[in-house]
Amino acid sequence: MNILLIYPAYPDTFWSFNYALKYIHKKAAYPPLGLMTVAALLPEHWSKRLVDLNVESVSDKDLLWADLVFVGGMAIQRESAKKIIVRCKDAGRKIVAGGPLFSAEPDVFAEVDHLVLDEAEMTLPVFLEDLKNGHTQRVYRASEYCDLRNSPAPCLELINIKHYASMSVQFSRGCPFNCEFCNVTALFGHRQRMKSPCQVVDELDRIYEAGWRGNIFFVDDNFIGNKKYIKTELLPILIQWRKNKKGCVFYTETSINLADDPELMDLMVRAGFDSVFIGIETPEEAGLAECNKVQNKNRDLLKNVRVIQRAGLQVLGGFIVGFDSDTHLSFQRQINFIQNSGIVTAMVGMLQAPPGTRLFDRLKKENRLTGRVSGDNVDGTTNIIPQMGLESLLEGYRSIMKHIYSPNHFYRRVRTFLREFNPPEVKIPMDFQRFLAFFRSTFHLGIWGKERFQYWYLLAWTLVRRPRLFPLAVTFAIYGYHYRRICERYIL
Repeated sequence: MNILLIYPAYPDTFWSFNYALKYIHKKAAYPPLGLMTVAALLPEHWSKRLVDLNVESVSDKDLLWADLVFVGGMAIQRESAKKIIVRCKDAGRKIVAGGPLFSAEPDVFAEVDHLVLDEAEMTLPVFLEDLKNGHTQRVYRASEYCDLRNSPAPCLELINIKHYASMSVQFSRGCPFNCEFCNVTALFGHRQRMKSPCQVVDELDRIYEAGWRGNIFFVDDNFIGNKKYIKTELLPILIQWRKNKKGCVFYTETSINLADDPELMDLMVRAGFDSVFIGIETPEEAGLAECNKVQNKNRDLLKNVRVIQRAGLQVLGGFIVGFDSDTHLSFQRQINFIQNSGIVTAMVGMLQAPPGTRLFDRLKKENRLTGRVSGDNVDGTTNIIPQMGLESLLEGYRSIMKHIYSPNHFYRRVRTFLREFNPPEVKIPMDFQRFLAFFRSTFHLGIWGKERFQYWYLLAWTLVRRPRLFPLAVTFAIYGYHYRRICERYIL
């Protein structure tokens, strides 16, 4: 049987890094890890092709070749997924769909022939058995969560790694916390389930043997959900792995309580991690209490961020405005926190209510939902009716984005970070494209860019004060250009 797996395209967003990728001649930030795992669950003797629409287009020849088309993605890829479905139906192909988008909104996709939802490790084998026996159902759902120790290594051979800025691996699913707006626990539960360290090393070996030298993203929603396990089992093995494997740098998502554990931070740095994404959400206690962000309450968030930075981990931060407790003062407090923290990559979005969350259920009862979530937390939209009024929220949100990504304030924030950061020994090797990226940035940002004065001042300042961090300063300048383009085109 011929199987065509199609990964929908992302729209322009902060997370796409479209404008930054051009500097290193990459086509997409991350590979389609979910579909690569699905491919590994299919019978080995089936023929498989994977088309990532962020990298290439799907041809009519591809569609005619396929006996079944598998489509998977997230809410942010909804529009692209709909277009794929139309093309497949026009070509007379049967569609099998799954992943977070379809699991959260199965009723929206009436044209899909088979919805294989929730975790593919649980539902796909049932579908395949029914397909073999000739009596397939339309919807397959799981009644329990899978044991990740039985999850196969993704089919790396289906992609061209040269197209991507980063590779991805998954160690765990689930999160012990219960934030009101987050749908992670609705999809994967509260109990964190983990792969064995041997599985992780096997996947890393495959990536390394394929020739990859660069960033590897641990896509876990909370990498430190089980601190004891990663401290005693995973990180020591990663430390050993890196002794013979040079050139790979890890990053992941964690909660702010990472700052409470110096031993854990030290182990992560020694294992090769150089940055973490953390959901800060808001510096206001009322907002944290409202969304049940208990792990962020009653702590000095600014101090915690600096502790993590000084331990050798860059902090990328997620922020939210639009809580019921927010006032017109909340916007300036967000600005102050972001600038003072030196969080260069500050993803600020308006509160959204995804299906399956407690926030969605609460606001539905209050008749305060206005549509579907976009899946993009920084696109300047929301599907809720905010207490302060939509116009006030939009005005405040735009004021934040205009401030923090204006060249003057952005470059000042970069210098704040570079002062605090204690860089780890691990670093990405300087390949030819990264070398050229510097010269491309000097032309586009240093000569033609409206930020040219701030750009040259940052580079000169870094060479004098923190010369070891010069490549990072150039990277931040390129990121800043991407963030500003997104703000200017879609938010401001």
